[in-house]
Amino acid sequence: MERRIDLAEISDGKRYGSEDMVKAGCADCQGCSACCRGMGDSILLDPYDVCRLSEGLKTGFEELMKGAVGLTMADGLILPHLKMAGESESCSFLDENGRCSIHSFRPGFCRLFPLGRIYENGSFWYFLQIHECRKEKRSKVRIRKWLDIPELARYETFISDWHYFTKDLGERIQSLGAEGQEQSKKLCLYVLNRFYIEPYGGMEHFYDRFYERFAEAQTLVRN
Repeated sequence: MERRIDLAEISDGKRYGSEDMVKAGCADCQGCSACCRGMGDSILLDPYDVCRLSEGLKTGFEELMKGAVGLTMADGLILPHLKMAGESESCSFLDENGRCSIHSFRPGFCRLFPLGRIYENGSFWYFLQIHECRKEKRSKVRIRKWLDIPELARYETFISDWHYFTKDLGERIQSLGAEGQEQSKKLCLYVLNRFYIEPYGGMEHFYDRFYERFAEAQTLVRN
């Protein structure tokens, strides 16, 4: 989801790469879980997230949709997100002790926090949000270690490619207006089916199969 932000207001004003050190360490949260509550439908899932969740939970996208995952409109596209549940609006994967039950394969949005990404010139930088985490004295940690994602360079390329693809396609859909409602629906359903519902056959095949679909989908933006 694209947001218009003023970095001077929400960050320390710096831009970081994955090898940089930032004050993001929160001592394993110590059961705080504040960032896992009241998020509405803002925790969007990309295809990597869904593939990892499906593998970790040994289930398919349709089964995820019956429980912890919902759909929302974001920048012109229909995209999956983590659901909040109960009066406290807690993440559906939060256990009774306020701990994440899918921590080892949690989505990228969750791994990133309290960092964010700023996209520019076909790539992105990381930035540190200074008002979001309740932990006051955070320790320094290397971003690569904080994210704890295998093949990070490959993952970062995927993140950038997916962001700019969905941004361009979303803008195209919005430009169709009311007259192009049927075409907009077809494009949204194509993305949902091709990139989320159709399985990847496990994380070991994710990048190869994603980029096969990605190459095919480029025509949606160009045509």
